[in-house]
Amino acid sequence: MNEPAAYLTDVELALIASPFIADYQIIRSWANTDDGYIRIRARLTNDDFIEAAEYFAARGEKLITVDYRYHWTNYTKQVLRRRWDSTPDHPELENFPYHVHVGNEETVIPGEPLGLIAWLKIVEDELT
Repeated sequence: MNEPAAYLTDVELALIASPFIADYQIIRSWANTDDGYIRIRARLTNDDFIEAAEYFAARGEKLITVDYRYHWTNYTKQVLRRRWDSTPDHPELENFPYHVHVGNEETVIPGEPLGLIAWLKIVEDELT
């Protein structure tokens, strides 16, 4: 798939189909012929909060995630569970710029390039 508008539809379908999404809001989304953007907020069934922003682009036959930030917060304690992002602020890490903040802003580990649908699967797997 390399159609940005179709990808946005797939993201919304993943949100609807997830048994762990209690409710969600698409804050902003747009798609051109060769790129797109989506930002969502959602409450999970355990009352945790997630927020995601992703910019993606068509490269040949594929869509790739160019820039992203996925945030997961424990609702009751207002504590960061994890934040995945591609901000180039940890050049010392393997797989720079991809990294994950775990439990707080100071604990940072290497990450992988990650799309929003794959990230939702990670959250779901952790909640199972």
